[in-house]
Amino acid sequence: MATTTTPTVQGQLLVSVSDMSMLKDIKKAISMVKGVIKVQTQRSPKPRLYDPETGEYLNDKTMKVIEDVRSGKDQGTTYESFEDFKKAMLAL
Repeated sequence: MATTTTPTVQGQLLVSVSDMSMLKDIKKAISMVKGVIKVQTQRSPKPRLYDPETGEYLNDKTMKVIEDVRSGKDQGTTYESFEDFKKAMLAL
């Protein structure tokens, strides 16, 4: 008599962590639970700002400039007008 195996159904559990310093301990604890076969970590993508005027999200270069300004970093780049700035941002 031949033996057949029933395919194992695998599920996934997504856990969000607010304190990244606890990530290693939480990962270790989850991996000790019976039936857990793999534990992976990944960082959440940074939220993008939405431009209702264009209906699009801002590109990486614009997001970097905004983050740098918020953190107080001087970009050293100046523009003669908003239109020049806009052209530089869209030139990607």
